[in-house]
Amino acid sequence: MVIATLSDEDRAAIAAMAESELIGLHFGLGAWIRNNLELWKGNWALLQSTGKTHADDASMVIVEAVWRRVQEMVAKVH
Repeated sequence: MVIATLSDEDRAAIAAMAESELIGLHFGLGAWIRNNLELWKGNWALLQSTGKTHADDASMVIVEAVWRRVQEMVAKVH
């Protein structure tokens, strides 16, 4: 769901990032994840599936998963 909302440009930009740079997505993509996937509003199943207990931490787990997936997607194209 998250990847489908990203433009091709955003996917490419995220794929090109180093893992250490992902924290820079905390207030943009991370906030979108926290709000739209309702991590602040009791989406306990998703929160638990990340292995985290706090929405901020859970959103970063999801950001990292998105990063890994878009890297795979870009690699398949090239």
